[in-house]
Amino acid sequence: MSDVLTQLAAILEERKQASPDSSYVASLHHKGLNKILEKVGEEATEAIIAAKDLDADPESAKLRQELVGEAADLWFHSLVMLSHLGLGSDEVLEELRKRFTLSGLAEKASRPSTSG
Repeated sequence: MSDVLTQLAAILEERKQASPDSSYVASLHHKGLNKILEKVGEEATEAIIAAKDLDADPESAKLRQELVGEAADLWFHSLVMLSHLGLGSDEVLEELRKRFTLSGLAEKASRPSTSG
């Protein structure tokens, strides 16, 4: 599965340098981080709605496919965000690998507090 992420990362880097008129990815980079973050938020919201819809009708193949499509959109735009900031899927995958040896509760407890 990480082969897909590796291929996508290469395509995203290539398109980052393309003309904004010829590439959706280039147009996002050209518009800047705020536009990319707006798309990540939009896709996250759409994925949440699709998940709620599927939960209400778990036998629906159409709703299942809609959720998969929205999750793909969210992942894609998240990868564009990472690319814009000079990061990639490898760093995220490595972080996930590190967490294999921690319980979810222990990992969460080890994070610095963000409340003030």
